[in-house]
Amino acid sequence: ARRVADQLGIERSYGSYDALLADPDLDAVYIPLPNHLHAEWTIAAARAGKHVLCEKPLAMTAADAQAMVDVCAAEGVRLMEAFMYRLHPSWVAVRELVAAGRIGRLTAVHSWFSYFNDDPANIRNIRQVGGGALYDVGSYNVNLSRMLYGSEPTDVQAVITRDPASGVDIVTSALLTFGEGVASFTCSTRMESDQQVHIYGSEGRISIGIPFNIPPDRPTQVFVTAGGDPPVAPDTEVLNFETADPYTVEADRFAAAILDDLPTPTPPEDAVDNIRVIERIFAAADGSGAS
Repeated sequence: ARRVADQLGIERSYGSYDALLADPDLDAVYIPLPNHLHAEWTIAAARAGKHVLCEKPLAMTAADAQAMVDVCAAEGVRLMEAFMYRLHPSWVAVRELVAAGRIGRLTAVHSWFSYFNDDPANIRNIRQVGGGALYDVGSYNVNLSRMLYGSEPTDVQAVITRDPASGVDIVTSALLTFGEGVASFTCSTRMESDQQVHIYGSEGRISIGIPFNIPPDRPTQVFVTAGGDPPVAPDTEVLNFETADPYTVEADRFAAAILDDLPTPTPPEDAVDNIRVIERIFAAADGSGAS
């Protein structure tokens, strides 16, 4: 650890996670470990008095996620799930547009997130450590759907294709019902890399260029199509957003919540609700219960 730290110009290094958590000068930690380790080390960090920014999904089960929330609350430390895309200026604007009724009543959300990785040694292809498309990228699709509707789905339907060797889900498609609205998505670890979000309303639609892995080194665009009665074509407005690193924005907002004693940008309970929906998707696809 010391050798690598020296190479990267990092002042401190630790031989173990326990040694890191024992450092009284550290106030907060970021946990990007494999999914099956999130609960263990978040709880350990909280009991060491550290605030925690934990990668998504917060845990592999809602029960574990709730335990993490409960321990952090009992220890008086902040916990936030690291969905960095939510805090990017483009997404802040999209949420405001939807809430303001720019496209009328929200009726449908369609999203796609895929990439190709068939390496059997990669953690994303090992079921026991929380691999698979739904945990890795589908968690974004679920999160944005819940965020835009501002509620939990009343019904869940899903189809999953699993790798015959590893058992991880390699393609998951789901349909979530939110009252009179729906959200549909496909996520995959065995398809060409692609990511899309299209938001439909009664009076228009919004599309987001590069919605999830937002590049930190170039501007981002959002396309808003609204107005115009047939046969007049609606106008499309292109909203341009200056360069912003979503990870930097996320870290800054998390730090501000700690330093200024503010609520985290997303409450930890939202992460529990997100994994609950993921569990419902697995259950619906496996035939053990659709709801």
